[in-house]
Amino acid sequence: MRIVVGADDEGEVMDAVVDGREQRGHELTVLPRDLWPDVAQQVAETVARGDADQGMLFCWTGTGTSMAANKVPGVRAALAWDPWIAEGARRWNDANVLVMSLKRTSPEDARAIVHAWLGVDAPDPDEQQNIARLAELDTAR
Repeated sequence: MRIVVGADDEGEVMDAVVDGREQRGHELTVLPRDLWPDVAQQVAETVARGDADQGMLFCWTGTGTSMAANKVPGVRAALAWDPWIAEGARRWNDANVLVMSLKRTSPEDARAIVHAWLGVDAPDPDEQQNIARLAELDTAR
């Protein structure tokens, strides 16, 4: 799996996630740290172009990068603070960018969140109509 990762600041949370993904053989692109709107745009555009299968973003709260990433058509960024939210975002919303807080997520929780996120192979077929509606909203802009 190709994953693009970005953050606006340093933190052991992102380091734990990157180390864990590298150990599992995922192809990672870790972007240089940048202003949160800019790094979010870079991650989102990489995913939207198809140059990465998934994106992961980190900022202090996670809200800013979520908002910025979701401005890019084709991106469904989800702020997750526990594994259930992460799994649900993938399963029921076909989210393609995972966002976490650098300040309120422990490295252990971050690893569990990523494990849950990547544990979903495909969205729930029962949600296809809702997911298609999200794509329609992208073109309504």
